[in-house]
Amino acid sequence: QLGNAANSRVRSAEANLGELSVRPARRGRLGLARCRPEPQWLKLPPLLPHVGISRDNWHKRRKTGGKRKPYHKKRKYELGRPAANTKIGPRRIHTVRVRGGNKKYRALRLDVGNFSWGSECCTRKTRIIDVVYNASNNELVRTKTLVKNCIVLIDSTPYRQWYESHYALPLGRKKGAKLTPEEEEILNKKRSKKIQKKYDERKKNAKISSLLEEQFQQGKLLGKMAPSTFCSCLLFF
Repeated sequence: QLGNAANSRVRSAEANLGELSVRPARRGRLGLARCRPEPQWLKLPPLLPHVGISRDNWHKRRKTGGKRKPYHKKRKYELGRPAANTKIGPRRIHTVRVRGGNKKYRALRLDVGNFSWGSECCTRKTRIIDVVYNASNNELVRTKTLVKNCIVLIDSTPYRQWYESHYALPLGRKKGAKLTPEEEEILNKKRSKKIQKKYDERKKNAKISSLLEEQFQQGKLLGKMAPSTFCSCLLFF
């Protein structure tokens, strides 16, 4: 009898435990909070403050190393803009609205530029072929980024045509090279005595550097980039 009583007590206890495990959550504050799913905004990473490019000096330390107190908020005239990182490719330019409602032009891709042959006072629009050197960063050479003072290869055809028409002398041509009828007409055109005298005077100062002549033979010239406000590459020897 004692054994039967003990077994019945164990069975009743197991039944009570089963009821407790199946019983739904309480409808109090704690019970509802446990049943609700976790909100999505808790899973998001913490938001970082909006940080722009600033060209002010009050966020920097003093020369002595001391910190400065920010006694005013950021100003519009202290902003900075990201670099254009101009690449070689079909012309692509974005306009930027700046102070006073004016416009600046951000060149994203360029493939031509105005090159100035300084010693001859000759400026021509020519094709940019490649970036070959940059004194500040070799990474800009690898990515072919057009920045100030980078050295680029350009097409020499416009300058060769100008030189031959101005001096009536061949430039950058190999010995025995055949000329087209148009080129033959430019170099060996019949001129009056007055015009021919003018060309003879020009030929006295027509000699150029041997290194430059080698570049003309290859059909490519080395030029240096300079900044421009109209998204046109200014190039110089």
